[in-house]
Amino acid sequence: MKKKLIAFLKAEPVLLLSGLLAVCSMFWVPPSEAYLSYVDFRTLGILFCLMAAVSGLTKDGFFQAMALWLTRKGGSRKRLCILLVILCFAASMLITNDVALITFVPLTLLLLKGTAQRLRIFVVVMETAAANLGSMLTPIGNPQNLYLYSHYGLQPAEFFSVTFPVWGAGFLLVLLTMLLVRIPGKAEASVENGKVFRRGALIHAGIFLLTLLSVFRLIPWLAVWAAVFLYLLLFDRKLIARIDYSLLLTFVFFFLLVGNLGRMDAIRLWVSNLLQGREPIVSAAVSQIISNVPAAILLSRFTQDARGLLVGVNVGGAGTLVASLASLITFREYTRRVPNGGKRFLFLFSGISFAFLAILLAAMSVVMG
Repeated sequence: MKKKLIAFLKAEPVLLLSGLLAVCSMFWVPPSEAYLSYVDFRTLGILFCLMAAVSGLTKDGFFQAMALWLTRKGGSRKRLCILLVILCFAASMLITNDVALITFVPLTLLLLKGTAQRLRIFVVVMETAAANLGSMLTPIGNPQNLYLYSHYGLQPAEFFSVTFPVWGAGFLLVLLTMLLVRIPGKAEASVENGKVFRRGALIHAGIFLLTLLSVFRLIPWLAVWAAVFLYLLLFDRKLIARIDYSLLLTFVFFFLLVGNLGRMDAIRLWVSNLLQGREPIVSAAVSQIISNVPAAILLSRFTQDARGLLVGVNVGGAGTLVASLASLITFREYTRRVPNGGKRFLFLFSGISFAFLAILLAAMSVVMG
């Protein structure tokens, strides 16, 4: 039991930190009914439905079949690597960056089994960058987008006008990097099972569609959440256990922390003055330390500049390993499967990620004028 607890805490450092900070903040702002107003239940409900849909599609073999299809297309190993990275980029726009990486990193390591370790690290690092950059386009691409879209009540046209230019720059950056790197050899199929459970895939695709409609406020999110939860409870209880509750709980902890900080006059004044007119660069910098999801939740309570904050936390996902929760997921998944590859991974990840951050900050300065 003790070993399991230690292993869990090591695997979830952000959850542990957010919980400790939330508890500490309660000494200055004692618990009360006001705590309920801190929590964005809409964001949590939609995230739950998204994770249920994607976990279901994964269980149904949808993504496994897709990987097999890619390898059976044949061709060069470079073509396969480019397809994997671009597929991760595209998928992250719809299934979130962390779920895309949880899905594609294990498949990539399987598909590239037997190749040089540096190639596997490079492709996984590029998938991480691609997922973080691709996910910035849509409200459901990553947790911070979903939260900011809901928190500021943004309209689709307004949202996409902010994210599209930097997203386009990110796509070109990822594609050019993949095209310029030399990857010799021929692709070899390493995935044997490509069967898809069609009935389950249709149901889970339907859940995803309903969730998407609720994101754009075409149907009430609470009705969708209730319907999804009732379905899982009656017909698919095993899927309930596959939900990433640590991410949902991390959100709750940060909602509590930020809510309490917002009620401390000295901190509210200091953060507001720090942000004024500098939302993009400050939010990108804060993301490097506490990651972009907590940064979005924290800083949103102190500014009305939704555009600057939206761009800043998305660009801020590049850089340090902790800048994006999705990057931590990649590192965890990679080191689980390649025990001695942590140092090499961090070295290559840091080099590519900080280079991308510098370029994207320049692009951001142009976009924000």
